[in-house]
Amino acid sequence: MIKKLLAVVLALMVSGPVMAQNGPLRLTITDGVIEPLPFALPSFQPELAGSEQVAADISRVVAEDLIGTGLFRQIPPSAFISQHSVFGQPVAFADWRAVNAQALITGAVTVSGSQLVVKFRLYDIFTGVEMGDGLQLVGSTDGWRRMAHKVADTIYSRITGEGGYFDSRVVFVSETGPKDNRVKRLAIMDYDGANLQFLTEGNSLVLAPRFSPLGDRVLYTSFESGVPRINLLDVATVGRRQIETQAGEMAFSPRFSRDGQRVIYSLATGANTDIWMTDLGTNVHTRLTNAPSIETAPSLSPDGSQIVFESDRSGTPQLYIMSASGGEPRRISFGEGRYGTPVWSPRGDLVAFTKQNAGRFHIGVMRTDGSEERLLTASFLDEAPTWAPNGRVIMFFRETQGADGAPSLYSVDISGRNLRQVITPTFASDPSWGPLQP
Repeated sequence: MIKKLLAVVLALMVSGPVMAQNGPLRLTITDGVIEPLPFALPSFQPELAGSEQVAADISRVVAEDLIGTGLFRQIPPSAFISQHSVFGQPVAFADWRAVNAQALITGAVTVSGSQLVVKFRLYDIFTGVEMGDGLQLVGSTDGWRRMAHKVADTIYSRITGEGGYFDSRVVFVSETGPKDNRVKRLAIMDYDGANLQFLTEGNSLVLAPRFSPLGDRVLYTSFESGVPRINLLDVATVGRRQIETQAGEMAFSPRFSRDGQRVIYSLATGANTDIWMTDLGTNVHTRLTNAPSIETAPSLSPDGSQIVFESDRSGTPQLYIMSASGGEPRRISFGEGRYGTPVWSPRGDLVAFTKQNAGRFHIGVMRTDGSEERLLTASFLDEAPTWAPNGRVIMFFRETQGADGAPSLYSVDISGRNLRQVITPTFASDPSWGPLQP
């Protein structure tokens, strides 16, 4: 885990205006088929001896981030006419047009002891202008991957107009061992699977980790006492506390409120399961539903005013929305099959969910009024969607069939495009995508 905070400085380099006669470069993302935007990325230049490997590594990660979205295509260096060998040198735009590049990314890297400086510029090839100001990042050498992700986030945002998501982390359940005797531990990693760190030892069953809005804490369900209880873990210190429950009660499916001060969860007493909220500062518990049905998997809207949750009050598990203070819920899922694990988009416009129908599992999205339902995946078992910080991508886990079946993490764009496996060193389930790191 990176301990030193990166200092981000906007370098006042000479740059042209973003607008030009033919308009600025902008990739408009729609639900249709998208032709990936071709970009050229000459390897970042090492400005001091000993900077060569870090420069090559940063160039590689920036390219991998952009290509991984399915929205960008890298032009191979073997096709280059110009060799951009000095950072800040004039750009021969005609040479880059000749190889059909639409964007050019140039950069430089300086390693001095444990300090790392990364600079980059982004150019619109067809208008012949620089897109925005050059960016300079200053930090420690052990933070080189984060610097690469920050560069890629900036490029992505300037071209698409949307927020990035590369400099973020995912907490999940790491699974090892045979299917009938899996050891499950909480683990945290970069969004692309790098920098894995275990947060628990695997001595007891853990489920459903959920990041706090700031990414500094994790809620999860633990069976350490023999029944499900909710634990709150500090990511930096790995210290933890338990959400208070009474004898005979089982607490599970927790999520943070958007301010991080409250926890919303399911509480089962006897045969009844309802949604509760606990204030972490005052330890005051508030019951939000009171019905004979099973209410579970609550998720708060970005503004904190509403809750989407799963309930079987209609006879089968369906999705409902109600006020965060309680009240009468309204059903929003009406398609065939069973719906569960809803989670509100960071943008507030969509709800992601798991759907089971005709022997198949799907990850899907719908508007918050239940309209425009769209299924993004289909397999033997797809479950537990979680949103990227910008609301553009969903991560989930997929389990394979049979005695040796095992879970793996996948991501997919909300249009249903660009389904990709997220490589992890162990089996993996129950992901929770955290916010952009500060």
